[in-house]
Amino acid sequence: MVPLSFKEISERLKHMDLPEIDLVIGIGSGGVPPATFVAFYLNADLEVMTLNYRDEKNTPRFDEPKVLHKPLWDLEGKRILLVDDVSVSGKTMNAALELLKGYNVKTLAMKGKADFVLFPEIKDCVKWPWKE
Repeated sequence: MVPLSFKEISERLKHMDLPEIDLVIGIGSGGVPPATFVAFYLNADLEVMTLNYRDEKNTPRFDEPKVLHKPLWDLEGKRILLVDDVSVSGKTMNAALELLKGYNVKTLAMKGKADFVLFPEIKDCVKWPWKE
C-alpha cells in the first residue's frame, strides 16, 4: 500500500496543467475529499454526485455503479471537472459521465484512468490521508 500525504497531493496538484473550470463535481463517496481539494485549488464551486459500486473492502456490491444521489443542477454553459479518488476500471466514472452527457466535462482521478491523473505511476492500493 502506497501512503500519500496531503502535502504530496497538494504539490502534485500545483504542477497539473488543468483547464479553466467553473464547477467541480466529486463522485461520492471516495471522490469527495479530492474534489474538495481540487475545487479549493481552482477556486471553483463544488457539488457532489453520489454513486457507489464498491464497499470499503473494494469488493463490488452492485452489478454496476448505482446512482444514490444526483442533485438537480443547472449545468448549462459550465466547464465541469468530474473528480474521483480512483478510476481503474472506469465503471463509476463512466456512469457519472453518462449522467452528464451533453455538458462540457473533463475528468480527474488521483490514480487510474481519466483526462487528468495526479499519480499515474501508482499501480498499488493507496493509503489516503483522509482515511486515517
